[in-house]
Amino acid sequence: MSETLLDIRDLKVAFGHGEDSVEAVKGVSFSIDKGQTVALVGESGSGKSVTALSIMQLLPYPFAHHPAGSIVYDGQQLLGAGPTVLRSVRGNQISMIFQEPMTSLNPLHSIEKQVGESLKLHKGLTGPAARKRVLELLDLVGIKKAADRLGAYPHELSGGQRQRVMIAMALANEPDLLIADEPTTALDVTIQAQILELLSDLQSRLGMSLLLITHDLAIVRKMADQIYVMNGGEVVEHNNAKTLFAAPEHPYTRHLLSAEPGQLPVRDAALEDVVLQARDIHVRFPIKAGLLGRVHHYVNACNGIDVTVRAGRTVGVVGESGSGKTTLGLALLRLIKSEGDIHFNGMPIHDKSGTELRSLRKSMQIVFQDPYGSLSPRMSILQIIEEGLKVHQPELDLPARQQQVTQALLEVGLDESALNRFPHEFSGGQRQRIAIARAMVLKPALVVLDEPTSALDMSVQAQIVQLLQELQERHGLAYLFISHDLKVVRALSDEIIVMQDGRVVESGPAKQILDNPQQSYTKALMRAAFDLEAIDLPDE
Repeated sequence: MSETLLDIRDLKVAFGHGEDSVEAVKGVSFSIDKGQTVALVGESGSGKSVTALSIMQLLPYPFAHHPAGSIVYDGQQLLGAGPTVLRSVRGNQISMIFQEPMTSLNPLHSIEKQVGESLKLHKGLTGPAARKRVLELLDLVGIKKAADRLGAYPHELSGGQRQRVMIAMALANEPDLLIADEPTTALDVTIQAQILELLSDLQSRLGMSLLLITHDLAIVRKMADQIYVMNGGEVVEHNNAKTLFAAPEHPYTRHLLSAEPGQLPVRDAALEDVVLQARDIHVRFPIKAGLLGRVHHYVNACNGIDVTVRAGRTVGVVGESGSGKTTLGLALLRLIKSEGDIHFNGMPIHDKSGTELRSLRKSMQIVFQDPYGSLSPRMSILQIIEEGLKVHQPELDLPARQQQVTQALLEVGLDESALNRFPHEFSGGQRQRIAIARAMVLKPALVVLDEPTSALDMSVQAQIVQLLQELQERHGLAYLFISHDLKVVRALSDEIIVMQDGRVVESGPAKQILDNPQQSYTKALMRAAFDLEAIDLPDE
């Protein structure tokens, strides 16, 4: 007989009071047995994360409140529990991996201090014992040279490395229940496979239960015993994994299962004009040591890279976290210092000053990986998106700017009701669409897309990919597309560059790289990405 660890009944969550109240979760019920994996699946805004945050009572009360419901953990009622009870449960019996590590990690504390904080609080570990355990955890989640990273701060790590630190923190005290809110969103495919294998191993070894919140159905197919599909704050379908994937009943579930980025783009053979050409790009970061902060040595983040991006075409850049993908994109836009030749529309820009580059910024845009970190929390959506218009098209008055902003929002699946709202009022997927609208409103010639779909659920990924394809075809846009999601890269890319440790290990036409990779590293990436689609389901 299975023993129930968590039992949620008729949970309702509302934001605000009176006439302004919005019901985000509407009578959700589910349970998790000891050692079981339960997945909450649904699009952004369906209520998945709000439900998970309710378990640990992490919602902003009293603005967020529970008009009804019950949350019983191991026989104890958590809904309305006092600080003492919650303190003993949080981070010890129940841990949570949050979706956005950059906003969850303290920017003023080192990695060692943040991972060790939970060990000190719940296990009393300090000094060498705590450091030893922190190193074990960092090694478990795949951080290379963990001892050299103990003193690092969050901004010094890549997006994937920050997510791995979050996972290490959550696993520190070997919790009975781990709530994983998009645990592999920012991770490259090889680390995804390692993390999923790690979570499975911990479950079997510790009898840990897992509540998995994700938009990645390939992960759900691999990990989940029971699946609850949420839409509009309600559970619309529940079944075991085998049955749900084989015979989904609800139309919304069938919609989710059918939504996936398409195959390789079909282009004519004609060569388009070169928008960006870079040769022998080098980026070195100094590593300082000692009391005086003298440069000890350099890290070669990009080492002799050549790139050519044509109008109406996409160059995909793939590789593991820390391989230099994002650094390359920033260097090509002259946002960080680099060595080598860079030509934009035939004009050399590698030797231009910041002032000289300012007039070109309209034509060279970027969409960052973390939409929450790149959108100002103090500005409305209108102010965020119109900022570039005010700089580059000062002749436009407010109504004209607002019209262009509204059009940009419509193109990414939002409407004018978003204009006067703020970033924190949107889900992760909606924030990423706003970030894309901010770049597209200026109608640039080149867009560097740094993991633009990493925070999006499958159906929205497909919509964004389709949107990017339409914009590219309509305006002849050149894309440099940086991603660890090879299915999305496949749907957009004409050429692919594979990077490892700052070097290009393989490059060429997308079809050649995807269908017939030559290098062992590329083969490993392809196996990790596409084998997820053919994995065994857990036993019923």
